[in-house]
Parts: sequence; structure tokens; C-alpha cells
Amino acid sequence: MSAFSTRMTKARKVSIAGTTAAGVAALTFSLVPGSASAEPETVKTAQTTAAQASIAKQESAAAKKQAAAAAKAHAHAVTHDNAVAHANAVAHAKAKANAEAEKKAAAAKAAAKKRAVQQAASRATARKPVYANNLDGWIKESLSIMKKHGIPGTYDGLHRNIIRESSGNPKAINDWDINAINGVPSIGLLQVIKPTFDAYHVPGTAKSQYDPVANITAAANYAADRYGTIDNVDSAY
Repeated sequence: MSAFSTRMTKARKVSIAGTTAAGVAALTFSLVPGSASAEPETVKTAQTTAAQASIAKQESAAAKKQAAAAAKAHAHAVTHDNAVAHANAVAHAKAKANAEAEKKAAAAKAAAKKRAVQQAASRATARKPVYANNLDGWIKESLSIMKKHGIPGTYDGLHRNIIRESSGNPKAINDWDINAINGVPSIGLLQVIKPTFDAYHVPGTAKSQYDPVANITAAANYAADRYGTIDNVDSAY
């Protein structure tokens, strides 16, 4: 090999080496910017993930808070409904108890009133005098009834006229005077005819001329109307 060739070979080697070095340098330069641009992408992705996690955490907290509020509202509604139901039940029970109490009070009042009436009747019956079933008893009972109805007369006036008219016989009948002839004989203790007895009959006495008390009171009522009182009668009347 000539010196020229040797020089050419060295020069070519230097050129190739320079080219190679330049290429390596260029490659190295091109890789460095690439690495620099990849690092921000990694940071940005981490930041996005962190933001999403924060949002998810906030949403979860809000959901829990909303659920808690809903549960509290439901519990309050249930408590209110229970309170209303309890109040209604208490009011119903109270109204029922009051109605039963009023019913019992009314029944007790009615029973007390009935007892009072019965007791009054019993006392009246107990106080009612018992009259003998004879002329004395008939006159005394008649005087009691006459007093009640405002019919004047005394024991003596009644007794005197009874003895004269019937001798004290409640079944005595006059079958011979003008009244008997006309078909309406005088009957009883004070010899009363049927029309007079019916016209002057005293309420509360028997409707029979033969009843001693009814006969006496009707005759006394008639005599009071005609003569002022049976005491003023001294003969047939």
C-alpha cells in the first residue's frame, strides 16, 4: 500500500469515526428530549387519578350523608306516626271509658230514682191507715176521702143520718117509696138512688151503691151540694 492509500485509509477511518460519533451524538440527543417529554405524561396521569379518587370519596361521603338524612327522616316519620296512633288509641280508650261511665251513672241514677219511688210508695203504704170493716171504720174512711176532696161533714152528722136511713146496714134497700115505684130504689147506708150516686160519685171509691164508703161519700157530696153539709140533714133528703 502506498503512502497515499495509507493516508486515504486513515482519513476515511477518521471520517467514518466522526460520522459514527455524530450519529451516536444525534441519537443520544434525540433520546434525551424523548425521555423529558415522557415524564410530564406520568405526572399528569397520577394527578388525574388522585382527582378522580377525591371526587369518588366526596361522592361517597355525600351519598352516606344523604342516606343518613333519609334514614333520620324515615325514623322521624315512623316516630310521628306511632305517636299519632298512640294518641288516637288513648283518645278512643278515654272516650269509650267516658261513655261507659256515663252509661253506668245514668243506670245508677235511674235505679236510685226507682228505689226512691218504691220507698216513697212503701212509706205511703205503711202510713196508710187501716180501717175496720164496720160502721165506725166506714165512716172514718169516708171522712178521710171527703177531706181530700173538700167535702164537708163530721162523724156525728154521718153517723146520725146513717142510723136513720139504714140502721147501719150497707145492703139496705127501700122498695116501697116513689123511687122504688119508678124502678130506682134507694140503696145502702145513706139510701142513695142510682142516678144520684152516679152524679155525685167520688173518684177513688168503688162504683157500687152497696159499697159502704162509696155510698157514704156520694151521699155526703150530694148533701153538700144541696144543703151545705150532711150535718144539716135531719130527715129524708
